[in-house]
Amino acid sequence: MNILLVEDEKKIVDFVCCGFREQGFSVDHSGDGNEGFAKANSNEYDVIVLDIMLPGRDGLSILKALRKAGKTTPVLLLTARNELDDRVEGLNLGADDYLAKPFFVEELVARIHALQRRVSGERQNILTVGDLRLDRISREVHWHGQSVDLTGREFNLIEYLMRSPGRVFTRTQILEHVWGYDFDPSTNVVDVCIQRIRKKIGATGSGDSPIESVRGVGYRFRKLD
Repeated sequence: MNILLVEDEKKIVDFVCCGFREQGFSVDHSGDGNEGFAKANSNEYDVIVLDIMLPGRDGLSILKALRKAGKTTPVLLLTARNELDDRVEGLNLGADDYLAKPFFVEELVARIHALQRRVSGERQNILTVGDLRLDRISREVHWHGQSVDLTGREFNLIEYLMRSPGRVFTRTQILEHVWGYDFDPSTNVVDVCIQRIRKKIGATGSGDSPIESVRGVGYRFRKLD
């Protein structure tokens, strides 16, 4: 696991880095807020451990800027015991957890593992193909960052196609999976549903629909870069 520790108190840095390395973590450290933000913004980390009070840019400012830039890396704040307002603000800004000083490194490690388990679980419930993002839990769909309001059937259909981008599915396969019954040659419910999805995606004004028609066969979800 690759961790960024942004902390300026040498005593804390020493025992935390030692504890992390004993756990087999790779640790990148910065004792300055400006440098810490630059590292967090330009590198990929599994977790960022971020002190609030720092020389240069403070921790809350770093957190706010990272979330504004679209960085979703889990952030654990280190705070003083009397910094209740800072903890609340940090959580509102997108922090994933906090730990008050003084603390045991074993607890910090345990919280980092808990964050990783949670993130791994969330990733299993998120489908992302290009600029389309589907959340299986909240049943929300976003195209180029804009919400697309789909019915339950439309959601199930686009999820089915998204699971295998580039693969062509026949109308029979789609009907059996999404509607749960055998194909009726006279029905056009699949085509009508696809048209509704395309119309809703097109209404966002963010490019062509990612669902392609394959003449004489069926439909597929385009492989998007």
